[in-house]
Amino acid sequence: MSLFFINTFIALAYMGVQGSFSLTGFLVGFALGYLALWVTKPLYGTTGYFHRVPKTVRLVGYFLVELIHSNLKVFWDVITPGHISRPGIVGVPLSAKTDMEILLVANLISLTPGTLSIDLSADRRTLFVHVMFLDDPERFRESIKNGIERRVLEVTR
Repeated sequence: MSLFFINTFIALAYMGVQGSFSLTGFLVGFALGYLALWVTKPLYGTTGYFHRVPKTVRLVGYFLVELIHSNLKVFWDVITPGHISRPGIVGVPLSAKTDMEILLVANLISLTPGTLSIDLSADRRTLFVHVMFLDDPERFRESIKNGIERRVLEVTR
């Protein structure tokens, strides 16, 4: 059985023992399960699970910070009399190759206010993104490549 499913089972068991089924209880149970599995990791042989979970947490944290930042930027544009938006469409060359990698990158971009993934080139190497606040297309490309895409690839590869 996969370590992820074992960890999830431990988290669910923790919530059952606590008698409280909540997101906080699940996260605490998951963290305790991860710690228990990490302590016993010599029993499982070689696995990437213990490297992938911290990278996933970093991806989620990075996304939440970007989400808050972009929400504030869009909010400010909405409440101020003059608009500061400079919309544009940018082609972002992708290092992501698999369907799952491309899907995650495109959806995380679309979930961030002010950006929307609108198309993928036929050769699947370029993702076209509509940007609400486009100052410098090259800087935007680099922020996607070194931000969301790099972290997604760390988790999936």
